[in-house]
Formats: sequence, structure tokens, C-alpha cells
Amino acid sequence: MSTISIICVGKIKEKYWNDAIAEYSKRLSRYCKINIIEVQDEKTPDNAPPAIEDQIKKKEGERILQNIDPGAYVCALAIGGKKYSSEGFAEFIADKGVSGVSHIQFIIGGSLGIHESVLSKAHSQISFSDMTFPHQMMRVILLEQIYRGYRINRGEPYHK
Repeated sequence: MSTISIICVGKIKEKYWNDAIAEYSKRLSRYCKINIIEVQDEKTPDNAPPAIEDQIKKKEGERILQNIDPGAYVCALAIGGKKYSSEGFAEFIADKGVSGVSHIQFIIGGSLGIHESVLSKAHSQISFSDMTFPHQMMRVILLEQIYRGYRINRGEPYHK
């Protein structure tokens, strides 16, 4: 059974997001081992200059890098990444398994995004939209699309 890890910045406080994450994690447990690794976020002051924002992303990036498995395929979620349809994303997941990848790590950055030091370690970058989503919501969207991908790959019904 393959492993999928989501390395994300910050904790989720809202019960409704945690409930959704728990539900999709439970559904995914029949298809893969799922790990969610939360790293501490940095407080971002309002109207922080770019240099401070970069320092914040760098600190968060260092925490992310400490959790990257050197044997895993690393995929960062970034606005400038490749866009997929649900079927294309399912194919992406299947292709990794066929090529011998047993561990995929997805990275979700904090409110300022992902530092270049992390992006440079990623094997690929994907984008779910040109829009920006709260990291709590992105975690749920990613889990849902991973679940949908496994269902598609197995030919199991899933709403369109």
C-alpha cells in the first residue's frame, strides 16, 4: 500500500475543517496510508515588508524540509504549478505508483506561500486554481481530490 503525506504549515483550529479532514482520511485508508504532518507557522505582521515575508517563508520552509522523506516524490502546491483535471490528477497518482514511487509528499505552504528552498526540492508543482485558498480549505480540497483520484483509478463510481 502506498503512502501519501501532506506536509502543511499551521494547525487547523476549526472543528468543521478537522471533521472534513478526518472523513477524507478515513475514506482514503482503504486505498493508501495517509499522513498529515503539521509544521508550526510564523506570525505574519500586517503590512510586513518583502524582506520580513521572505524570512517568515524561509523559517516555515526549514520546518517543511525537516519532514521531507528523501525517498519520497515531493509535489508542492503552488499557484504557478501544473493544472490537472480530476482525471489527469488521478493519472498523476497512478503514474507514480507504476513507476515505483511508494510515497508521495504534497506540500501546502502558509499564508505567504512556499519558500524557494522548498520549491527547489520538489519534483513537481501543481496548482488547483489561479485563485488563492485558505490553507485549511486547501487541505480538504487536496484530500478530496486524492480520494477522487483513487476512485477514478479503480473504476469506482464517484459524482462528477
